[in-house]
Amino acid sequence: MTNPFTVSTRTARSGPIVTVGGELDVATAPRLRAGIAELSLAAGQLLVVELAGVTFCDSSGISALIAARNAAEAASAEIALVGVPSRLARTFALTGLADFFPAYPTIEAAVAAHG
Repeated sequence: MTNPFTVSTRTARSGPIVTVGGELDVATAPRLRAGIAELSLAAGQLLVVELAGVTFCDSSGISALIAARNAAEAASAEIALVGVPSRLARTFALTGLADFFPAYPTIEAAVAAHG
């Protein structure tokens, strides 16, 4: 049995927080991309993408995360990944994306690092 995909967004003073759960793959990555595209990011904000609930992530999911980073960069905002599962962190390390995505254990740590 697979975990159903979920994506939700809330707004904090630092910027939007997107929480992702379940399998982030070719079937669900478009929903994450669409959710990110609907955000109103402003210069200087921090886009937090919380991934602790992600049970699987394929290349389509990674591509959606790169698109999120690009959207933040286009808005002169920053991005932080939070609660990255160990298997996904390993994939980031192996593919050279670990330096591409600032990652933090908690939302609070990401916001504190952002200033």
